[in-house]
Amino acid sequence: MDSLFLLIPLSIVVIGLVVFLFLWAVRSGQFDDLEGPAHDIFNDEKADKSTPGKSVEPNKKL
Repeated sequence: MDSLFLLIPLSIVVIGLVVFLFLWAVRSGQFDDLEGPAHDIFNDEKADKSTPGKSVEPNKKL
């Protein structure tokens, strides 16, 4: 019974933290485009703009 006095408030704090982190992720746009990155793997022609020095062209020297 004594352990419930510790575990119940601790679980409420953990649930509050999870809800806060979920709302932060939704507001910051983490779930805006779920399908775009999955379809980018099929586009071989598109160069990767985020990594400088990488290119899809095989004849280009780095």
